[in-house]
Amino acid sequence: MTRQVASTTALVLGFLVVMMLGGRLIRYFGIAAEGRLDISLLFTIIGYNLPYFLELILPLAFFIALMLVFGRLYVDQEMAVINASGVSRGRLARLMTPLILALFVGEAALSIVGKPWGVRSSEAVWQQQALTSAFDLIRPNEFISSGNYHLYVGSLSDDKKKLQDVILIQSEPTPKGNTVKSADMNNTIDQETADQMGISDMPKDIINSDAKDISKDTITLAKRAEQVNTGNSGVTQLDLFQGRRYEVGAGSLKYNQVAFDRYRITLTESSQDVITEDNIETQPIGPLWQAATGDAQAGTNNALRAAQGELGYRLALPWLMIIAPMLAVPLAQVRPRQGRWLRLFPSILLFVSCALGIISLKNAVSKGSISVWAYAWLVLGFMALALYLNWGSRVQHRLRFRKQENRLAAATSINGMDNQHNSSQGGQS
Repeated sequence: MTRQVASTTALVLGFLVVMMLGGRLIRYFGIAAEGRLDISLLFTIIGYNLPYFLELILPLAFFIALMLVFGRLYVDQEMAVINASGVSRGRLARLMTPLILALFVGEAALSIVGKPWGVRSSEAVWQQQALTSAFDLIRPNEFISSGNYHLYVGSLSDDKKKLQDVILIQSEPTPKGNTVKSADMNNTIDQETADQMGISDMPKDIINSDAKDISKDTITLAKRAEQVNTGNSGVTQLDLFQGRRYEVGAGSLKYNQVAFDRYRITLTESSQDVITEDNIETQPIGPLWQAATGDAQAGTNNALRAAQGELGYRLALPWLMIIAPMLAVPLAQVRPRQGRWLRLFPSILLFVSCALGIISLKNAVSKGSISVWAYAWLVLGFMALALYLNWGSRVQHRLRFRKQENRLAAATSINGMDNQHNSSQGGQS
């Protein structure tokens, strides 16, 4: 049984992986044909995305394999022989406990470790490829944009690693969920600037007290620049030589100016220290647990709820491996002259509804609609349903049998009392 279920699981898993990755592979080929993706990185990105698909496909493949194997036992009348030999279907399922535990551990490794690592590595490759594509698009005397950076180059080398007469403009990104403050349209200034200009007696109602919250743009001018070779660390850096750096902000009369001989900037980073809604899926389980429990720094309250939703999602997925055999054993039972395929599709819909419920709870918890404990209630609810499907008919049969026994016992006692009463009347006569 274990060998048949394991081989069928592997077969169904391979079919589902090929079917799910087919559309993604075609899209990547289109991106590579447009020149936005190096063809040598195509299968690397596919490999990094594989844990993302396996964490949902593996439980479904295991459930389908159980339905096929147990359904065949019923159709070929093998289950009847096994039951007549004194082995119940529950005991038959318990014999596969080592396989179930191995798949449970594998699913936990995928959801807790594998998928975050794959998503993090895939994003690093895409960031590096996006910047490489941006450098390939560099044209002399033209501006190009890459994320929050806008780059102007006077001339460049043939390998596009050395740039001349560089202008780099960096726009400060707006945090997610925050609104940008409008520019100062009333020519208001901050108190420090007013004191420096000798106009400290300016009326307070036209002094902008929020000038320090205005976002600033950074303009860097350099005679030449070189791209730093950082290997596969996922960090992209650029060295600027002999230039100046300005920090300016709308609504303020102040600006910062720094002259440098050599200045290194980081265009893309491999990871972020502060957990936000955007990088929540890439976080390892340790920082994610600290962010969900409030022990680590999170960007906003939305990031805290998103961390709780992601943590509950990762911890709830492995329990699908326990729910799968609990549901498959009773649902695979077919009656004589009834095909096993007729029971397969409704059973798949029932199991998929459990997985979809876990996915929907992730979004609901992230939005703060429900508590993170909803994951536990959902898993317990499907386990209770599985226990009812396994033991409900047996319990009902025993209750019905006991009612019949009670009725027979009551009828027997009434007949005995009538016989005694008739015999007593006969003696009196």
